This record gives sequence, C-alpha cells and structure tokens, in this order.
Amino acid sequence: MAKDEKKWYIVWSGREPGVYETWDECKRQVIGQKGARYKSFKGISRAEAKSLLLEGAPEVARTKTSSPTAIPKDLPPTDPDAIAVDAACAGNPGVMEYRGVMIETGDVIFHSQKYPRGTNNIGEFLAIVHALALMEQKRHIVPLYSDSRTAIAWVKNKAVKTKLPRDAKTETLWQHIERALSWLKTHDLSPYTILKWDTEHRGEIPADFGRK
Repeated sequence: MAKDEKKWYIVWSGREPGVYETWDECKRQVIGQKGARYKSFKGISRAEAKSLLLEGAPEVARTKTSSPTAIPKDLPPTDPDAIAVDAACAGNPGVMEYRGVMIETGDVIFHSQKYPRGTNNIGEFLAIVHALALMEQKRHIVPLYSDSRTAIAWVKNKAVKTKLPRDAKTETLWQHIERALSWLKTHDLSPYTILKWDTEHRGEIPADFGRK
C-alpha cells in the first residue's frame, strides 16, 4: 500500500479520539484537555494511522522510538479565553508571517501579511504586540502565550535587537517594527500577562503553522 507523505495526527485521548489530517484539527481535540495523548506520524497511510489508533497509545509508545505527547495531570490548564501567537519563516531570514488564535477554539483572530524578508523572532514580536493592541482596542485583557523567549523579552524591554538589514525588501517590515515599538513605549504593560508556552509538555503552540 502506498505511503502518504503528509503528516497524520493520532489522538488517543482528547475531546474526540481519532485520526486527523492537520495540526489545526488535532489541537482542537487536545488543547485544554487534561491527560490528552496524541502524536504525529509521517510516511504512513491513513489505514495504518487508523490501525495505530486502534492499538492504543501504550502499544505505540512501546513500539516507536518516541512516546506520544502526554499532558501531565498536574500541569495547570490554560485559560480558555487565552490567546496564542506564532510566526512562520521560510528561512531565517526569509518570507515571514504571523498570526494569533484563541486557544480554546483555534479560531484565527488575526493573520499578518507575508513579509518578503524577516525572522522568526521579529514575527513573534510583532504578533505579541498585535495581540496586546487588539486587547486594548476591545478592552478585554486575557493571558497571552508565545513560544519565543526572545520575542517576549523584546516586548518587555520595549526594544528589538536584530541584525536584519533595512533595505527595499525589509522597509515595510521595519516600519511595522517601529510602529510596534512606538505602541509599547506609550503603553503600560503591567495589566497584561505574557507567558512562555510550554511546548515540551503541551505540544506545539495552538497558533503553530504546522510547517516544521
């Protein structure tokens, strides 16, 4: 039987166990679910994925080189109203974009344009500031998650440290960086909670583009 080159996501324990084709579908079943167990597989057919689902997570853990992701029972749940942000960059630097999603539903609340040349950290930085500005606009503050320690530090220090040159390809991006810095320098960040997403225990951040 021919193998599928794309990833399959198997959810053994979550809102609705099953085989899913995308991380967006998978995360809706596992994010915020205590004891959720899931794993992605590449190079297997849908039929094989269904077979692994039926075998159950313990059997897969014994036969595969890595265990399925398990969310520890004592890990505090995320706030259902929280926002997660992430950036995708085809190369570093490379074509970059970012987005923000609601953790509980996976709904995309903003998605940037594609910048011809950028970096992951810059994308994460802009995504965080975008989310903060959106919260201020709607006057509804919720916890905000990013998986970039660097971007979080840039936001809290209200300064960007990057070697990305300013040229024709990056001019628009640099203008947006300056606009974000201006916003940060004119706003008090103390009401906001910006947290590092625990990828090791929770899996990929819900805003992940699934291109790894």
